[in-house]
Amino acid sequence: MENMVNFQSLFGGVYKDKKVLLTGHTGFKGSWLALWLEKMGAKVYGYSLENVGLNHLDLLKLNIHQKIHDLRDFEILQQYFDEVQPEIVFHLAAQALVRSSYNDPIETFSTNVMGTLNVYEACRKTPSVKAIVNVTSDKCYENKEWNWGYRENEPMGGYDPYSASKGCAELLTASYRNSFFNNNYFGEKHNVLLASGRAGNVIGGGDWAEDRLIPDIVRATAINDSVKIRNPKATRPWQHVLEPLSGYLTLGWQLLEQNVAIADGWNFGPDNSSNLPVETIIMLSKNNWNTIGIEYSKDLNDHHEANLLMLDCSKANKLLKWKAVWGIEQTIYKTIVWYKEYYTNNKVNSIQDLEAYISDAKNAKIQWAQ
Repeated sequence: MENMVNFQSLFGGVYKDKKVLLTGHTGFKGSWLALWLEKMGAKVYGYSLENVGLNHLDLLKLNIHQKIHDLRDFEILQQYFDEVQPEIVFHLAAQALVRSSYNDPIETFSTNVMGTLNVYEACRKTPSVKAIVNVTSDKCYENKEWNWGYRENEPMGGYDPYSASKGCAELLTASYRNSFFNNNYFGEKHNVLLASGRAGNVIGGGDWAEDRLIPDIVRATAINDSVKIRNPKATRPWQHVLEPLSGYLTLGWQLLEQNVAIADGWNFGPDNSSNLPVETIIMLSKNNWNTIGIEYSKDLNDHHEANLLMLDCSKANKLLKWKAVWGIEQTIYKTIVWYKEYYTNNKVNSIQDLEAYISDAKNAKIQWAQ
């Protein structure tokens, strides 16, 4: 299938030969984004902490330049910006787990807020930067657990430290957009456009983070164990990792094309049919790997976690011509088969999944894939 996908024509061909700095490139989303950017001919530079243990990025064997360091060290971060002179920055580096944020709230806030501040300051002091895409989370919203999706103009909030840190990061983003990268003065006082992308629960091959549903399932299944499930009724907007990445890349494309109206906040999520409880995701997973076993286990720490959270993506659907490509059954199939192939055949299906996703997007006549 590879010779059938013209990677360099995607997103208007804007990423070919572009210098792209990607924070958090060793993480789950970051590694997939690094793969996609490299295939499109971008010059990819990564800045992140080391990802210990099984690592999707290592399995991909990409030809990218990387700096392994903490982005909270502003002096070193700025030195790397000065060295690379990136044209666009995708900021994904974060402490990304709710339960970990209860254990170490200082690390969570310092990474997700002050780390983001450092990235923005480095961008502000690097004249080559023309576009910034900041990646936060659907958990940035003040969650009232109502039965409809949050829109981009809803209040920021956050019950747990992780969610609150993402709300703070969005407020910081708005502050920098107003104070330093104001859309009204683009081309006069500055030349930078800043957008943020908010996505729900993402799944896909190559995620081995602790305390996430799919990684927990496949780790247990690989050793013939049962996975412990805390909250089977919790409902989330599940989507394949490539879905929000196509949204972030669409933002970057439009920002590099100097489309000022796109410098704003955006939701990227599945349609309502993919807002499903954990127990349904487990059932669909078992359809593709029948040795999966489960065990219900109450959380003894009794930390609060949201039971219902959905996004309204009509803004991205209408103004970016963006929409999800894969339904929930295809998403689960691609995800579980990726892990099954890895654990049983030592095979990494990432490029094949990316090619299939792009082909399906092209057949669906989605704008970025044409």
